[in-house]
Amino acid sequence: MANKYYPTVGLEIHAELKTQTKMFCGCKNDPDEEKPNMNICPVCMAHPGALPVINKKAIENVIKVGLAVDGKIADFTEFDRKNYFYPDIPKGYQISQYKFPIVSGGRLADMDITRVHLEEDTANNKHLSGVKHPEIQVFNTRQDGYSLIDFNRAGVPLMELVTEPHTFNTAEETAKKASKFAKELQLILWYLGVSEANMEKGEMRVEANISISSDIKKLGIKVEVKNLNSFRSVERAIKYEIDRMIELHESGKGNEIIQETRGWDESKQKTFSQRKKEGSADYRYFPDPDLPKMKLHEAFDLEKMKEQLPELPETKRARYKKDFGIKDEDIESYINDPFLLGAWFEDIARILNDKEKIKIASNYITSDFLGFKKNNEDVKMPSAKNMAELSSMIMEALISSRVAKDILIKIVINDESPMKIAIEKDLLQKNDENALKQIAQKIIEANPKVVVDYKGGKENALMSLVGQIMKETKGSANPVVVKQLLVEILK
Repeated sequence: MANKYYPTVGLEIHAELKTQTKMFCGCKNDPDEEKPNMNICPVCMAHPGALPVINKKAIENVIKVGLAVDGKIADFTEFDRKNYFYPDIPKGYQISQYKFPIVSGGRLADMDITRVHLEEDTANNKHLSGVKHPEIQVFNTRQDGYSLIDFNRAGVPLMELVTEPHTFNTAEETAKKASKFAKELQLILWYLGVSEANMEKGEMRVEANISISSDIKKLGIKVEVKNLNSFRSVERAIKYEIDRMIELHESGKGNEIIQETRGWDESKQKTFSQRKKEGSADYRYFPDPDLPKMKLHEAFDLEKMKEQLPELPETKRARYKKDFGIKDEDIESYINDPFLLGAWFEDIARILNDKEKIKIASNYITSDFLGFKKNNEDVKMPSAKNMAELSSMIMEALISSRVAKDILIKIVINDESPMKIAIEKDLLQKNDENALKQIAQKIIEANPKVVVDYKGGKENALMSLVGQIMKETKGSANPVVVKQLLVEILK
């Protein structure tokens, strides 16, 4: 029988902060700059004699994150030099934080946070394989390509959040919990307005520290997996790595698990070894002598900053559930798109001011509207007033659900009053039994075989007649009234 293994994961998440300038210089912080090496200066390029100056806005942004996750904001903090040599760091060291992070502790999405600190980002390496460069071939004897470095990103303020290690029961649970945490952090960054956190553009990067142990009270050998640039990759990489470790243990090769850094290969859906994992001693941290120490409780009004925090995702979820009673899936649609879809929904809810009407509006938004938008990406949202009017018409049975869907498409394409459309197109629901009885009689006479089937015990045949009457009335007949009339006529 296989042993029971307990997987443990801890996350390190980097997010580029949204500021006008870089962390220690006046160069523009522009993640969309396409031309390489445009936003650089002697400071971020580490020219001799150039001195850094701290970006206060970046520190304020990290404090906001700390307050949002109920972390402790440090009174004293400082920047350190993290020494390592790589082509993407021009100074030969990275300015980061070691002993005194800006934020300690906190909790988010059922995971405890160790710390949140601030550092500078590295440059971008661009590796061109299989390409010859005429000017540098004399130095490139391998003839298999070359690398270039774009320093636009070097020195951009970078927040790093580190979680506590969390132990779970299965690989699947571990992967889902980690992915949920990363998603929730991205939402927090959006709501606070401190980062775009676009994973495809590298503005938010996730690294996972993974281990397994047969003793729930002990941690196994830790492996760090890098290059996780989507939530799907986070889940798949963590699950793959846990399964890999368990398989090694079960086959008697547990000693092959070493503390190392591994990458994630999206195309092969597997991790691969990159290098031996460094420890903090390898980086020879020491306080940066060019930057001042900071007393954050004096520099910032923390109470006022906490009061000014926006409504955060978890609070908004609870409010939507309590005030509107809408489905969890609907709530997540608004939570994940707070500034467009969510704001539009709130405007509609404010106009309707009725729980049942709001539920109807939400159903049509998340199913019909989003379904239409998925296939027609350039469509715009109709005004909250017209969407609220449509929801009221549905609630008051002025139009059928079929007509409501058609009108919704019309107001998405051409934003106008649903009532106006319904009147002009003769779509208001017909409840006049005398008028409907005449139409029903006509349909019955035109479908003798269906009538015979119904009288022979085939209940579905009745719905065929209902459908034809609805078609005859362009969907405006009340289907409940129509069905009742048919039953009476066909007795």
